[in-house]
Amino acid sequence: MKLKPFKELISMSKEKLSEAMAPIRARQVRSQAELEMAKLDAELVTLESSIQEDCAKETIDFPKLLDKLDKVALLERRKKQYAKVLEELFPG
Repeated sequence: MKLKPFKELISMSKEKLSEAMAPIRARQVRSQAELEMAKLDAELVTLESSIQEDCAKETIDFPKLLDKLDKVALLERRKKQYAKVLEELFPG
């Protein structure tokens, strides 16, 4: 990497600096969304495991089970929304 002369750097407009930073900010935004999706995946795995354990018990607490199933559906929908937003923001 070759450094720009100081005179060039200080004469750059805010728009030019912002333009130069755009690809980096785009990567940050994409990474942030992917991290959130990974958190959702982890929560889904934990929740699904808990549901399986609840179903294996001698007595099943159906309201609790249904709450967990609702939460799984919400997390799956949220994950799809993240994927859709990423696809629209970062096509190709």
